[in-house]
Amino acid sequence: MRELHEPTQSVVDSLTRAGGLNRFGEPNYRAVWGWNRLTFIGGKWEQDNADGKPAEYALRRVPKYPQLNRWHIEKWCPPEMYGSPWTWCNGSTMERELGPYPERGEYEHCFTLDGPRGEFIQLTPTVAEYIARAIERSRATKPKKHTLYSREARKDKEYLDWADMVMDDNATWAYTPHSYGGIKHEHSNT
Repeated sequence: MRELHEPTQSVVDSLTRAGGLNRFGEPNYRAVWGWNRLTFIGGKWEQDNADGKPAEYALRRVPKYPQLNRWHIEKWCPPEMYGSPWTWCNGSTMERELGPYPERGEYEHCFTLDGPRGEFIQLTPTVAEYIARAIERSRATKPKKHTLYSREARKDKEYLDWADMVMDDNATWAYTPHSYGGIKHEHSNT
């Protein structure tokens, strides 16, 4: 027996106001009850076989979230985020494991609404709008990809400079035995 709930229209309106609409005219954010949210999972399932045959492969719809009796906020992701339809259906096992290609995109998990000790919290329009706006703000302040690459390149350069300095301090470094993490290496001048 599953406990099913739908968000109130005021919650839907608050999420739409905070996140806008996607290119299909649907809200970018939505609230779903854990028991309501099903997803495809493919694999071999234990079945009641009186004849003792092994389980057969099947694609089933199962609850997506382990927190079944909680509200979840999801954000819409465009179909291209999942690769091309050809790759999904022909170039990998995605269709076999996750079902058909999400041609209209898919909603992905952003937030589970519960208290600090895991207790139930009721979803209200104010809470829903606050969560969606906080997610949008965090997306706007997230470091850009080039910033992350620059930081990593700077760290790599600092390490190489340090390694050069250590090796330059010992003129006989290349000609003497030394170890890294307990493994002894011998270098020769050849």
